[in-house]
Amino acid sequence: MSVIQNSNIDLITDKIIDFIVQEGPGILGALLVLVIGWKIINFFVYWLDKLFQRTDFDDALESFVVSVVSIGLRIILLVSVAGMLGFETTTLITMLGAMAFAVGMALQGSLSNFAGGVLILIFKPFKVGDFIEVQGYTGTVKTLQIFQTILHTIDNKEVIIPNGDISNGAIINYSATGKRRIDMVFGIGYGDDLKKAKGILQKIIKEDRRVLKENNRKNNIVLGNLGDNSVEIYCQVWVNSIDYLGFKYDMNEKVKEEFDKNNINFPYPQQDIHLIKDGL
Repeated sequence: MSVIQNSNIDLITDKIIDFIVQEGPGILGALLVLVIGWKIINFFVYWLDKLFQRTDFDDALESFVVSVVSIGLRIILLVSVAGMLGFETTTLITMLGAMAFAVGMALQGSLSNFAGGVLILIFKPFKVGDFIEVQGYTGTVKTLQIFQTILHTIDNKEVIIPNGDISNGAIINYSATGKRRIDMVFGIGYGDDLKKAKGILQKIIKEDRRVLKENNRKNNIVLGNLGDNSVEIYCQVWVNSIDYLGFKYDMNEKVKEEFDKNNINFPYPQQDIHLIKDGL
């Protein structure tokens, strides 16, 4: 019995030795290619990222290209290593294609987001650093990734929006032209001096250096509407996009102070009630 067991052990040992002798160099070579190739890809991706940073390259396109190149090179490396181990590469590629199709059917939303990211990069409705409004959110674009775009709101919230939703919806880019018009409405009482109120507004605008005074961008102060409770003065002022909120808040404060100093009222809704006594 022990003789049979020893012969079986010897047979298994011989097969293992034969396998190591015959396949060992190929397996070792494949492992070396995998390790060295992985390191080379990491170095190449790092170098590519640094190259983009040194050039005037779009930040959104940079992160997208680096991600795609990194994933693509790693897939090619794995397929090559599998071929070195004796796997039929054509069969493997066919299997990967079938798996990709199956995964694609299961992840149609992700593919839509990927396609949306590609469209954003091609048509560039916005870039990293732009202040935009999309899908009901307003903020500064921080990152454009393969499947999603990340915004930072004014109050420093991070909003992650799928690229598919962005590419299929309306996009308002407040930074596109670098200049914006602020439309403000100031109401005064019907008994107040209209010319005096307009003069105060004109003086505030003239003294503020943030107001643009270009010929093709006219700042208007006009009587806009005769409302139920107030005379509404429309104030339209052009400023650089970066000064939009600061100027608007300062303008409101200065107008309140100057109107108070000059006895110009800010009317509020009110009703006149007439009491009728019986018999009268």
